[in-house]
Amino acid sequence: MQTLDPAGEFLRVSEHYRQISDAELLILAGQSSELTEVAQQALASEISHRKLKLQPENPPAPPAAPPVAAFTGWDSRSAKPEPSPASSEATDPYSEERKLVELCTVWSLGDALQVQTLLDRAGIPFFMGPEKAAGVDTVTSNFTKGVSVKIMQIGMPWATQAMQNYTPANEPKRKPEQELRELPVRCPQCHSAEVIFEGLTTEPAPEAHNSSPKYKWTCDACGCQWEDDGIAEEE
Repeated sequence: MQTLDPAGEFLRVSEHYRQISDAELLILAGQSSELTEVAQQALASEISHRKLKLQPENPPAPPAAPPVAAFTGWDSRSAKPEPSPASSEATDPYSEERKLVELCTVWSLGDALQVQTLLDRAGIPFFMGPEKAAGVDTVTSNFTKGVSVKIMQIGMPWATQAMQNYTPANEPKRKPEQELRELPVRCPQCHSAEVIFEGLTTEPAPEAHNSSPKYKWTCDACGCQWEDDGIAEEE
C-alpha cells in the first residue's frame, strides 16, 4: 500500500477546495468528521480565507446521568479521564507540520501585497502579524514597524521556492557590521587593550607630509609609548 506524502496531499486537497463553490465547501464542513486530518486542515484554511460562516450544528442531547456509586457499586477509579488538549496535540502525528514558522518580515503595504500574491499562487495559506490575518486587507499592525509573515511548517519548501521571485522595496537598510562596533585601541608591542590616551601632539614631526596632530598612547600593561593617527585597524 502506497503511503501518501502529507505535504503533497495537503497541497493537492487545498487546490481542489479552491476550485469548488462556497455552498460545496459548507456542505463538506458539515461532514468534516469523515475527512482525513490533512483534508480537514485544508478545508478549514479555505473557509477562513473566504470568510465563510458555518451554520451552527444542532446541540447533542445531554447524556444520561451516571449511576450513583454508592448504590450501584460503580468504581470511579475505572473511569477513563478525557484527554487534555496538550495530550491530544502530543499524539497528533501532524502537529509539528502544522506549527507556524516565520517566512519573512514585510515593512510596507506594497511588499505585503507582493508576498500575498506569491503565496496565493503557490496555494500556501499564510498569517500576517500577531493578529494572524489571512489577508493583507485585515492586517491591523503597523507595516513601518515590520509585520511578520508565518506559514505552516509543512509548506516551507514550496514557500521558499515561491519567494525566490520576491523583490522587497521597503526593507530597512542595514549598516555594515564594522560600523556597528568600535575597534579597541591595542598596544603595538604586547597587543593589550589596556591603553591610556595621553593627548595630542602640539606640533607635527618635521618629516611629516601633513599637519594632522598625532594621538599619544601609553600601554598600562607593558609601558610602551607610541603615537598614531587615532584610527584603530582590525587585526
